[in-house]
Amino acid sequence: MIVSSFVFLALLVVSQAANQCCSNPCQNRGICMTVGTDRYECDCTRTGYYGQDCATPEFLTWLKVTLKPAPNTVHYILTHFKSIWNIINNISFLRDAIMRYVLTSRSHLIDSPPTYNSHYGYKSWEAYSNLSYYTRALPPVGDDCPTAMGVKGHKELPNANLIVEKFLLRKKFIPDPQGTNMMFAFFAQHFTHQFFKTDTKKGAAFTKALGHGVDLNHIYGESLERQHKLRLKMGGKLKYQIFDGEMYPPTVKNTDVEMMYPPHVPEHLRFAVGQEVFGLVPGLMMYATIWLREHNRVCDVLMKEHPEWDDERLFQTARLILIGETIKIVIEDYVQHLSGYNFKLKFEPQLLFNQRFQYQNRIAAEFNTLYHWHPLLPDSFHIHQKEYSYQQFLYNNSVLLEHGISHMVESFTKQIAGRVAGGRNVPAAVARVALASIEQSREMRYQSMNEYRKHFSLKPFRSFEELTGEKEMSAELEKLYGDIDAMELYPGLLVEQPRPGAIFGETMVELGAPFSLKGLMGNAICSPEYWKPSTFGGNVGFEIVNTASLQKLICNNVKDCPYTSFNVPKNRPTDNESVNVSSNSAMGDVNPTLLLKEQHSSEL
Repeated sequence: MIVSSFVFLALLVVSQAANQCCSNPCQNRGICMTVGTDRYECDCTRTGYYGQDCATPEFLTWLKVTLKPAPNTVHYILTHFKSIWNIINNISFLRDAIMRYVLTSRSHLIDSPPTYNSHYGYKSWEAYSNLSYYTRALPPVGDDCPTAMGVKGHKELPNANLIVEKFLLRKKFIPDPQGTNMMFAFFAQHFTHQFFKTDTKKGAAFTKALGHGVDLNHIYGESLERQHKLRLKMGGKLKYQIFDGEMYPPTVKNTDVEMMYPPHVPEHLRFAVGQEVFGLVPGLMMYATIWLREHNRVCDVLMKEHPEWDDERLFQTARLILIGETIKIVIEDYVQHLSGYNFKLKFEPQLLFNQRFQYQNRIAAEFNTLYHWHPLLPDSFHIHQKEYSYQQFLYNNSVLLEHGISHMVESFTKQIAGRVAGGRNVPAAVARVALASIEQSREMRYQSMNEYRKHFSLKPFRSFEELTGEKEMSAELEKLYGDIDAMELYPGLLVEQPRPGAIFGETMVELGAPFSLKGLMGNAICSPEYWKPSTFGGNVGFEIVNTASLQKLICNNVKDCPYTSFNVPKNRPTDNESVNVSSNSAMGDVNPTLLLKEQHSSEL
């Protein structure tokens, strides 16, 4: 018995020592490589560090790190001292220099070309060339590691259902202190559905969006076949129908385009658009309708300027213009709101023309995961003095026709969204989607939250209390995970204490911003070869791109030009602060399997 126990312990020690890289010994983006079964080497090439574990900085690196302020310090400076920033915002060369630094300092944190995927934790041609995979910022935890997070924490991760119920599920709606509204929430979901399209048949590591960026396939369709079915083939326009004097998407029957609707949806409400899941909620179809109208409006502008152009050139040029409009709105309205900065962000691709920058992008699995912002969703939806539960809202395009786009924009601008960080704010109606996010993260063997913080130049958390900023949740998390270095990425992002008065914690912003800005500025239209008036049909088209804004998009395409922004107007009452429909009852008779099928690869 003693001998057998000794043999078992010896085998256990050997198995735990088999992969020396499980402990992530290489620091500062050094790359770990095993040498036999008992040694490892760290490749410190071009990291600015040297030594066995890439822990010793070169002089210039030491100087840079010493002088560089902490991310929270930078955030504080950018979100305070408004009077000084107002001056800087009006001095072109200063604003340009700061914006250039913002873009380069963020985007250079993203590996380009891509390095890993979920099946290759080392450099390989397959990881680089196979576009059906999401890329990876960090390689997966090795199958031969002693614990799920390498060497730290318990051997097995805690029950995913328990994590959702104890730390993520909403007890009472927590409004976002930053004032984010439902116009933002639906824009986030609508915008990211063009590149977050997990191929559930193949697995969580795979994507159906082979464009890997802002190509507006959610408007025009992923495939050429779908695109042509949606096109009118006249004047470059997309197909449409008129209801009560306003333009709406065509039906499935009139396009022969496949959409995902449950059997109970009547034929005349089965609208057909580029993204097959946009019939899920009226908020998505609202934006699909607005962009349909904008495409056809831009075609009218181009036809007037270029009567000699055929349908194909009008269509293709209008698409480029809409891509430009989208990127400008995302940077100057969407990211501007999220940042809370007093510094005014600007979309000017020429700021990078003299920089080392690659105009290509690959969507990372981690970017998809961190963008699952389920807490944004309210307990119910308010449109023009009418309240909808999830059961009433899902797959209900009649909402668009009943209220019209104008009333929807006005109402969603007033309705506040939920705070994302801080924990316990995921509505019960999408709890299954949050659960799927955890399960998919485990399927892809993500490294711990602290490993991602180190990769993005953040200091690792020293304790669960430092992560959450309180004692009760942190004590429970420590029991379940055993070690702060074993804390999972996705739950960690949602329970992290938010920055003061902000929607997110530090990690969400410092990880998400580099992915976002690299994906936006890495678009082909931002390259020197594309960024010129002739690409967009001349000065008229270029002007549409350069003056785009969320408010202008709405005014050009929505009756009565309702006021809108991505935050609740401070001088206007919100619609739902005093209403709190039970999260449990809000699920109603919604089929959770169907909801999961439609939503688990998106951010909401």
